[in-house]
Parts: sequence; C-alpha cells; structure tokens
Amino acid sequence: MSLRQLRTLLAIQTHGSFSAAAAACHITHAAVSQQMKALESSWGVTLFDRKNRRPELTPTGRAMASKAANIIRDYDGILASVIGEQGFQGELVLGAVPTTLTGLVPLGLSLLRQRHADLHVVIFPGLSYQLMQQLDRGTIDAAIITRPALLPQGLSCFDIAAEPMQLLAPPQTESDDPLELLRTRPFIRFDRNAIFGQMVESWLQKRKITVKDSMELEGLEAISSMVMANLGVSIVPKRCVRNMNPLPVKRLALGTKAPARQLGLAYRDGNPKLTVIKAAEAAFLDAVRIGEFSA
Repeated sequence: MSLRQLRTLLAIQTHGSFSAAAAACHITHAAVSQQMKALESSWGVTLFDRKNRRPELTPTGRAMASKAANIIRDYDGILASVIGEQGFQGELVLGAVPTTLTGLVPLGLSLLRQRHADLHVVIFPGLSYQLMQQLDRGTIDAAIITRPALLPQGLSCFDIAAEPMQLLAPPQTESDDPLELLRTRPFIRFDRNAIFGQMVESWLQKRKITVKDSMELEGLEAISSMVMANLGVSIVPKRCVRNMNPLPVKRLALGTKAPARQLGLAYRDGNPKLTVIKAAEAAFLDAVRIGEFSA
C-alpha cells in the first residue's frame, strides 16, 4: 500500500470513474487499474464492483476511501502544523494569469504586505494550465488561475471572484447590440491556449455566431488598445478589480446566460505555507470588495 495508491482511490471516488481519475492524476487508465488491483491484493478485499461497465466502489471500498482521506489529510498537514507563523517571515512564490497583474494582484499584494511586512512575494506570470503544472512540480507555492472544470489531483483552490464575459467595442461604435457587432465587425480573439479563450470559443459555437477573425492576443491591455484603435471587437472578462486609467472603450454585457470565469487561488495539497496562502486569500478577497486599484 502506498500514498499514491490512496490518492488514486480518492480520485476515483471524487471524479466517478477510472478515466476521470486518470486525467486528474495525470496517469493512464491502465495505471489506475493496476494500482487498484494492487491495493485490493495487498489488503485482501474487493474495493470495486466490476459487474457494470463502470466499476463502482463497494461498501468496503467506500469505507476504505473514507479512512484513506483521513490518512492523506494527516500526512499532508504534518509540515504545515509545525511551521506556523514562521512562514510570514519567508518567501511566497505566487503565479498569476496575466489578466490579473494590473488590478487584482497588485491591490491584493499591497494589502497582504500591509498586514505582513516581512513576507517577500515573488511573482511568476503564466497561463492557468502552465501554472497548475508548476504547482504540481512544487516550483511555485500558489497561483491565481482561471479555475478549470476539473482540478488536477492533489490541487485545491480557494474561490476569489467570478468575472463574466463582456464585449469590448470602439468608443465611436454606434450600435450597442453585442451580437450584431460580433457578426459584422472584425474579431480580436482572446488566446485560445487560455481557459478563458476556450470558454469564449465554446460560447460562440453554442450561440452559432460566426466571427471574422482578425488577430489573437492574450493581454487585456493589448486587446483593449487594439479595440480602441478601431481594429475590431473582442470578448474579455469583466475585471473584478478595475485597473487605473482604463481605456474609454465600450463595455457591453452579453446577457445573463453568458458564462463567467472563476478566478481562484490554487495550491498543492499539504503545502507547508498554507497559513500564508490563506492570508493571501483574505487579501485578494478584500481587494475584490474594494473593486478598484488606484494610487
């Protein structure tokens, strides 16, 4: 029996299938199956009912998963329980999606520094998928990400803010109909390598809206500048914390059914700096309540 096998068992219970657990744990379906067979063999019990197409946990399997959750939680909390307040005198390596670097992140970190002056924060920008990989490898402590539908196994996330989609249009545009503008004006895409860019593409397809692609960018400032220059329209997240001196472009709501991206503060389970990460969470939530980063 190993902690890795117990984590895989919990992933199966959480995500409902061997395939989903494999995706969450970044291993193959075959590896999940092999780990569970080894676990059953070492314990001499049957953890799964394999009569159906999708194996289901037996009563013994559910009981074992409950005990495994306690074991993993205690193991992951060992280092965090002994470091305590000492973490506020060290370093926090924080990843952040670029769209948060001119509003949420600077205001949140300013509040955090006021409360913990000895804490040194290092920032690493990156897309959400890249930052989650860095969290998994332990190269960063926490990250402000666009939360995906399924978090990788071993990561947890505090919800920070929901940012609904909105349409940016040049200030001289006469129409205020976002659907008309999307169908008639050149379209500046949000990078489809980003989770939000994929959300935009999915929304356009579901609404059967065909756009006239003109360019694809990632930074909100760059996209806003292109829109301001009358080069097209774009769909971007509505900032939870407004930055200083935003460009005077039109910002049009896409309706109550338009999806929102969920910003979260992600971290690796068992991170010894959890107390510091929780303090950062509180600072970011306060930044969202303030709503504007200004001098």
